[in-house]
Amino acid sequence: MIRHLVLFKLNDGVSRDEPRVAEGVAAFQALGGQIPELTFWECGWNISDRPIAYDFAINSAVRDAEALTRYLEHPAHQAGVALWREFATWVVADYAF
Repeated sequence: MIRHLVLFKLNDGVSRDEPRVAEGVAAFQALGGQIPELTFWECGWNISDRPIAYDFAINSAVRDAEALTRYLEHPAHQAGVALWREFATWVVADYAF
């Protein structure tokens, strides 16, 4: 199994209440039911006010490296990434467990 973690930081001046952000969140919330390679899917807003904290997180799992590639290339994932690219940056970690 591979755990796929993504932490998003909204760009300066961007609020989580903006319609484009809400659209991006909705796109990512829907991925768990759209991409068969995902064996686990959750995402949500950070609740910490620590200055080093990121704003939004995805925690997911796939069976193997090939499934991760199919997930990353899936049109629904690519559409969500395109939305988030407009208002955030992110970091990723993929690890076997």
